Amino acid sequence: MRIIIIGFRPGTKQVVMVIAFLNCDFFGIIMIILAFILQRHAIFAALLKGTRPARLWDLYAFTSGPSNCSSTNSRVRLVNEYYRLLGLGSLQSSIGTIEDGLFKLSNDWWRISDVNANYNMCATYPFALLVPKSIRDTDLLKACTFRARCRLPVISWCDKRTGAVLARSSQPLVGLMMNMRSNADESLVGALCTRHSKGKEGRRKLYIADARPRKNALANGAMGGGSESSSNYFQCEIVFFGIDNIHAMRDSLVRLRDYLDTHGTKSSDGMSSFLRNGGWTWGRGNLSSMSASVSTLGDSGWLIHVQNVLAGSAWIAARVALESASMVVHCSDGWDRTSQLVALASLLLDPYYRTINGFQALVEKDWLAFGHPFADRAGMPSFSGSGSIPLELSRHASSPNITSPSSPSSSSSSSIRHLSTLTSQAPVSNVQPSNSYSPIFLQWVDCVSQLLRTYPFAFEFSSAFLVDFLDCVLSCRFGNFLCNSENERVKAGLFDASTCLWKHLAEMRASEGKTHAHYNMFYDPSKHDGPLLPPAAALAPTLWPQFHLRWACPSEAHSSQVEAQCRDMMEKFSELQKAKDLAENNAREITTSMESLTAELLSESQVSYSAVALARKANLENAGIKRAIESLGYKVRVSDTADIENHPAKTTDMPSRTRETVGNGESNDEKTDLSVSIAITADNDDGSGNFTNRICESLCPLRGEDGGCKWPNAGCARLRSQFVGLKANYDAFDRLSIYDSYFQPE
Repeated sequence: MRIIIIGFRPGTKQVVMVIAFLNCDFFGIIMIILAFILQRHAIFAALLKGTRPARLWDLYAFTSGPSNCSSTNSRVRLVNEYYRLLGLGSLQSSIGTIEDGLFKLSNDWWRISDVNANYNMCATYPFALLVPKSIRDTDLLKACTFRARCRLPVISWCDKRTGAVLARSSQPLVGLMMNMRSNADESLVGALCTRHSKGKEGRRKLYIADARPRKNALANGAMGGGSESSSNYFQCEIVFFGIDNIHAMRDSLVRLRDYLDTHGTKSSDGMSSFLRNGGWTWGRGNLSSMSASVSTLGDSGWLIHVQNVLAGSAWIAARVALESASMVVHCSDGWDRTSQLVALASLLLDPYYRTINGFQALVEKDWLAFGHPFADRAGMPSFSGSGSIPLELSRHASSPNITSPSSPSSSSSSSIRHLSTLTSQAPVSNVQPSNSYSPIFLQWVDCVSQLLRTYPFAFEFSSAFLVDFLDCVLSCRFGNFLCNSENERVKAGLFDASTCLWKHLAEMRASEGKTHAHYNMFYDPSKHDGPLLPPAAALAPTLWPQFHLRWACPSEAHSSQVEAQCRDMMEKFSELQKAKDLAENNAREITTSMESLTAELLSESQVSYSAVALARKANLENAGIKRAIESLGYKVRVSDTADIENHPAKTTDMPSRTRETVGNGESNDEKTDLSVSIAITADNDDGSGNFTNRICESLCPLRGEDGGCKWPNAGCARLRSQFVGLKANYDAFDRLSIYDSYFQPE
């Protein structure tokens, strides 16, 4: 067995190889070392290319080979989400409807606009925008010039029952003196405040939530930005949340990781925090020093930032849910703190976003479609190139290209002129890479995990799903989160050239069904079928152990072993439930078979009863005929072909049979089916002559003139269709009542 570990030292071109071998021949080891020496430069180049890719196409997502999880077009899913928000969830969009422009639907208040279909108005906004129905596309083009990066106020979430909306934008360009205004922007923001739908008089209130601290907003006025004035917008109130910028978030995460590396069970140097530097990190046994050491977690500021985002989102959700107010949220550029607040508030307001499919729709809408710069924040190359100052500034252009959607040549030429202007203004010697790394998206997922801890019954997904989701986002294996905007992903053709993260996660869950670790076993949508409005006391965050402690404190990171044991118990319960269902199905089948056999037995018994009843009836008729014949002076011998009295059906107790007393009082059934043969013999005293003939000749009124007998043509007597050799005395028959006398019991 051989284990080969290859690495390189940062800042040098020295490649390090460590070989651990067991039961391996010496010649094989020598061959491996020689092969490594010959290929060391190629190995170093491959490692350097994989760890520090210079181009977008050097990422692992494009070099890992084909995959079954091919990416699908996220623009179709965005339009479908707009349909759901408009109350048109029964409709489904497609690539054809988008290419033909047939997706522009509306309801009573809002409509879907394609004013940004070619990304000419705003390069970092999606191709389709949800805007007030009363605002025309020409007004949108005018309003976008008043907002930074042309990110005008558009609807991110709306309540189709009350008409309240949650909108997002970037900061207004009010200037240094804070006196710049735009009629188009004020009309657009005012159109978000529709009248109440439940009979309330007047228009609903408007809140403008500025995610920045107030001093930062005022400082941006020196660069042309700033914040709105409440006097310029109807029934408006301005609120500042005081959330720090991307640089503060980056420094906070660095301090948090340093703390975990220093005080973790196993740190990066492999030494326990209890033994490092003689235990100095734990104050050499001094409890006061130990408490001061632990307090460095608070000094990192990470939990404070998480709490600020949670508090701002909860405040937004409460205003929209309780007051049916409309909300416009923005920061400086409208793609970092704005995305955090809007996405988290939507998660609190809409139960659909707390499902796995809804979480995907939320991330694709508020993070991917609305242009959160994932490439810049994760330190990955973007579609524009190497990330130098000119290319970065070209992305932050403040003036839109609104010449004409049908003239791409003019659009590209305008961008080139703007890029050349920016390049000429910046000296080449001062060109430095932009430091835009920041854990904005990680911080938002951390906030989601805090809500999941507070409301364990409200989310379909688990903390394990969030951890795997973040790992997939940062792994560069999938193309969903590459580049900085939807525009760049479309131009780069990432939908066809990369693997889809969502399909990968769906295949992971499909292997085990609802018992997979991604599903929250405590999820009960009936408990939280409306907005989640956490009070301030419930917004105290804790360190997310499943993510932050999994390397520094692996045993403590699995503190959710209770959940794992509960999941095992649920799996066993599910197996027992399946066995119970199978046993119940077998019991039902056996019961059905027994009922069928009972019905067949009952039917056969009824047939048998009918046969016995007919036989008994025939027997009674025979007895009556016998008595009638014997009354004429004949001897009759009746021979039965079956033993009716001992028939098995007689002993069977049937509930629906009729009995009558016959003869000596026996209880016999009414019907029977028994064939009977009757043989008649006359008394012959002397044995000579035929007594029947003598009687017939003397008494028969139908005798011919010649004295001959016309029987059997005379029809003097017969039983059913068979003639009986008897010449009857009709006078005797006339004196008898057949029905009253002959068929009475003896």
